[in-house]
Amino acid sequence: MEYREPSGEPPGGMPTPPNAPPGRGRRSALPGRGGAAVGAPDPTAPATPGPTAPAAPVPTAPAAPGATAPPGYRDLLSRELLLWALLALTSKAPVAMAPLALVFLSRQGPGGYTLGAGLAAAYVVGEVVGAPLLGARLRPGRIRRKLSAGLLAGALAFGALPLARSAPSPVLVVLAFLAGATPGACPGGIRAVLTRLVADGLVTRALSAEAVLTQLIWAVAPGLVVFLALQVHPAGPLVLGALLAATAALLLFRLPEPQAGEPAAPAAAPTARTLLSAWPVYLTGAAAMAMLATAELVLPALLEDRHIPVSWSGPLLAGFALASAVGAFCYGLRTWPGSARVQSLVFLVATAACICPISLLPSLPGIATGLLLAGVFQSGAMVTRSLTLRECLPEHTHAAAYSVMYAVGGVGYSLTATLSAVALNRATPSAALLAGATITLLATAVSAIAERGTPTRASGP
Repeated sequence: MEYREPSGEPPGGMPTPPNAPPGRGRRSALPGRGGAAVGAPDPTAPATPGPTAPAAPVPTAPAAPGATAPPGYRDLLSRELLLWALLALTSKAPVAMAPLALVFLSRQGPGGYTLGAGLAAAYVVGEVVGAPLLGARLRPGRIRRKLSAGLLAGALAFGALPLARSAPSPVLVVLAFLAGATPGACPGGIRAVLTRLVADGLVTRALSAEAVLTQLIWAVAPGLVVFLALQVHPAGPLVLGALLAATAALLLFRLPEPQAGEPAAPAAAPTARTLLSAWPVYLTGAAAMAMLATAELVLPALLEDRHIPVSWSGPLLAGFALASAVGAFCYGLRTWPGSARVQSLVFLVATAACICPISLLPSLPGIATGLLLAGVFQSGAMVTRSLTLRECLPEHTHAAAYSVMYAVGGVGYSLTATLSAVALNRATPSAALLAGATITLLATAVSAIAERGTPTRASGP
């Protein structure tokens, strides 16, 4: 047999790849085939997997526009919420107009301004008494009927005051008290209706929108009362208040009846005990109203002490209310760091910190700047204390709790107003302003210490 040198070309005419391992059969060198054998493979050789083709990318559906975006104010633009806004306007406007309207009603009568101030005080006392007593009776499933009855009774009292204008003073005082007491549960009840009309993620923005609406109403109401009383008739503001309250009573039945998302447990604490457990939150409400009373009542005397025309007090307080509306709107634009409890305390301290320098600033621009900044922080305190109340109380008590907080805020306003009057008689306006800020800071500190031991519970919308 003749020996032949291997030529590297096996029989069949196909060249063997130079890097082919020994003991393999003939394989195709074509790319993309995964090394498929052309000839018979060696049965003793271990199988070697070929290169794996890359996996095709899995197509994903594009995210829907706004699917991951946080909820905003546009999500509040629904028929029910616009109807609620009209309800809030018609129910809050009589409250904002009433004290000044009662002063103008008796301005030209035998009692004069003294009787007018007494009627305004009786109205505020009626609110303070009626809010907790009637608010504690509000239960999901029967809110509309009770709020509507209170608004109708308030409308009748408002309408009776002009008709009894020449009646004895005790009669007028009783009517003013009833005008404040009978719809006393409405501010808290209507807020509870709002929080049950929106999803849980929209509650913060809904409460911010409510604060904006409230501040706008309080900014416009004094001018409207003065115009109607001087240009139309002294009883004009009260007649308008009666019509608005009656309209609100009818609008309530156009909204769905709020239902509780969670029933009360059979072994739950009594309602009064449950409501009182949130007293640190109510105290922050009183602190916020104390700061508001200080700013409103001491400002005219402070301007006069600085030799600034007292007529600037009206525009400055209107600016304070508008700044509060802007602050509430900005608060609802995003989620802020910290819990609602911490935010509420920070806003109260910031408000007092803006009010204190006003007592030292000699010029109008400095006073205006301090008031505008205080208004911005004041609105944040308004929204966050409502959010804090939702966190620490069960849902079926929210309407009553909002009413109690409204009443406590009225008490804080009244007490601070009395203390401010005493301070103005015995000290300078600057000292009275600092005293009001000190009261706010002390109440805030007590609330902060007490809330450290208060548990937080999750609450639904």
